[in-house]
Amino acid sequence: MSGNIVETLLADRAYHIEFNGHLTNHAKHAVVALAGLGVPPHQILAYYENYAELTTYGYGLEPARSSELAVTRETWRSFLGKRRGFSALCGFFDAEERRLGIGGVVALYGPELLTGWIGAFTHATIHLGWALDAGSRWMAIEGLAYLVFTHVPAHAERAGLDAAGAGDVAPRDSLLRIARAWHADPSAATTLQAAQADTRSPAAQAIHPELARSGLQYRIARSAAHGHHLIYALPPWAVGADENQAPSPKDWEALFEAAALLYLAFPGDFVVLHLITALHAVETIAARLSPADAWAAYRGYWVGALAIAFGERLVPKPDKLEALLAALPDHDALDSPERAKDWRDIIARAVLEEEEHNPKLAYVLQKLWRRSGGRALYRVAAAQFTKTPLLPPSFEQPADNEA
Repeated sequence: MSGNIVETLLADRAYHIEFNGHLTNHAKHAVVALAGLGVPPHQILAYYENYAELTTYGYGLEPARSSELAVTRETWRSFLGKRRGFSALCGFFDAEERRLGIGGVVALYGPELLTGWIGAFTHATIHLGWALDAGSRWMAIEGLAYLVFTHVPAHAERAGLDAAGAGDVAPRDSLLRIARAWHADPSAATTLQAAQADTRSPAAQAIHPELARSGLQYRIARSAAHGHHLIYALPPWAVGADENQAPSPKDWEALFEAAALLYLAFPGDFVVLHLITALHAVETIAARLSPADAWAAYRGYWVGALAIAFGERLVPKPDKLEALLAALPDHDALDSPERAKDWRDIIARAVLEEEEHNPKLAYVLQKLWRRSGGRALYRVAAAQFTKTPLLPPSFEQPADNEA
């Protein structure tokens, strides 16, 4: 990524990582996406300034906060998920990066941090992964700190090879199998909803109280904590034949295929969109990890994505998935003038969107379209834009803010 304006924006320290409690500051994510889509730097600057003044949620960004807390190599784990000491955590990872380099600090801390990749509704993971994509040192430090700040366990450690998934060749096969099993047993959703409604048990009390204001983030945390046997029955593709060899680009692309299919089953869905943009982040982070840790990140994504989908009742009916697979064209010609026009139109629309998730979607899916040799699935999904969701009434309550 080039351009002094873009580099300066990604290194900006003027704003806190969140606003109005736990809403994530997405400004730098938008900068990465817009620059990747070829938007001129002066337009990116205008977008950044407008977002800082008034986000699509109707609030402006908040000034950076200073923390007097001390974070050390011995104590950093005590901050996991506690939502305190963000600036102190940045200071810790700043020093660690100077000691180890960005590759070293991600390789050392990334595996444990990714066990909580669903925290902040995946935005901490996005912040780190997209920073690595853009080559921004400071944004990566923020991402590492944010992953500590908002850590929510996905509980991938509960998963293991299971005969239920033995016949699945790829993630899309598993998605179809899981959809069939989920809709064949309505009690599964009822049980999970009851767990999400619980606010008094020790498991519920263990979730940070600020997340209760969200609704969404609380439901995701409870869904992951409660779990479901379908989440943990790993098929062979999720384990890999040789953990001495990291997941290949084809392995990652197969996960993207499943995420994009889920998005087309719920076109424009705000939650599923995050599974696509977060997967780009997880893949980018995993490229800096050892092969074994990269496989753990790969499996951890799958487990966490299912926990989110189950928690939000975003499991499509199997006949819809089958119909999508049958109806979608296979591959576009990469040099087709018609497809080039389609992408110009998608990008032109995305750049006009105040809702920054849409240029992010277009950026990731265009990259996938190219690297997959023109897989039409990604072009079709990229055109399904989302809307900023309405905040629940709970946001009228004061935020549990900490430095």
